Amino acid sequence: MVTRVINGQLTSTKGFEDLYPFEPHYAHINGHQMHYVDQGKGAPVLMVHGNPTWSFYFRHLIRGLSGRFRTIAPDHIGCGFSDKPSAKTYDYTLDQRVADLDALIRRLDINEKISLIVHDWGGMIGLAWALDNLDRVDKIVITNTSGFFLPASKGFPAALWIIKYLAPLAVPAVLGANIFARGALYLAAETRLSQSVKKGLVAPYNSWQNRIATLKFVQDIPITAKDRSYARVRKVDQGLCALDPDRLMFLWGTRDFVFDIHFLEEFKNRFPRTSAHVFEDAGHYLFEDKPDPCLKLIQKFLS
Repeated sequence: MVTRVINGQLTSTKGFEDLYPFEPHYAHINGHQMHYVDQGKGAPVLMVHGNPTWSFYFRHLIRGLSGRFRTIAPDHIGCGFSDKPSAKTYDYTLDQRVADLDALIRRLDINEKISLIVHDWGGMIGLAWALDNLDRVDKIVITNTSGFFLPASKGFPAALWIIKYLAPLAVPAVLGANIFARGALYLAAETRLSQSVKKGLVAPYNSWQNRIATLKFVQDIPITAKDRSYARVRKVDQGLCALDPDRLMFLWGTRDFVFDIHFLEEFKNRFPRTSAHVFEDAGHYLFEDKPDPCLKLIQKFLS
């Protein structure tokens, strides 16, 4: 069982330890403790989560791939069992996330090429790192995420607009009521999640202070050139063409309330010959809805 006191709040895997039986690892990254899973031996597979999940979201893949691969799944700072510093002591921006990921990879002293599995905001983080390190990347599994600005056919969701721009509403709702992480339990998956899975997904976000990242991730979404992460997203948007289309695979749940079919279509416009596996009855939490089919597709692709 993983147990840690974060900002004075006991955080543990009690109640879902059988779903997440992985030994905890910690690395001191850019001034903070980052928690990560490191299971198995073989070619490295790095899994990069988004908001409001953590490495727990990849548990099926860790179990299914670690027999043949070295599976690494970090918790971003502010997420999972990593430190959750205040915005005064940590820069909750895309550039900082990419720097953290790079620092962890260097700390792990990985010499082989790395395959990535990315989801949600982890897609932008992972793709940004990949474009900075093309010679170190093997394959990339891209699932319900983005690597570009909002597609022309897609409006910025109203709920995210409120969180980003209306702080008097967003702060008590997200930090106080945990509405972002709790709401995702019902909006992000098409299947009915068990109580233990629900507990696992929200367990690390157990106090006002410990929900900081769920707010900051949304506030950091760049919409205009004034936003701090605009330049980095523009760099990723313009640089995607450097990726080898034959080393990519798309897995997509079409019932995603944010990263819907408009995002997959934009990816396919850029990579028309890359294989795309579409699940019409799956949502944003694709690996909760379709764990076994996704695992089989990923195993085949990585092999």
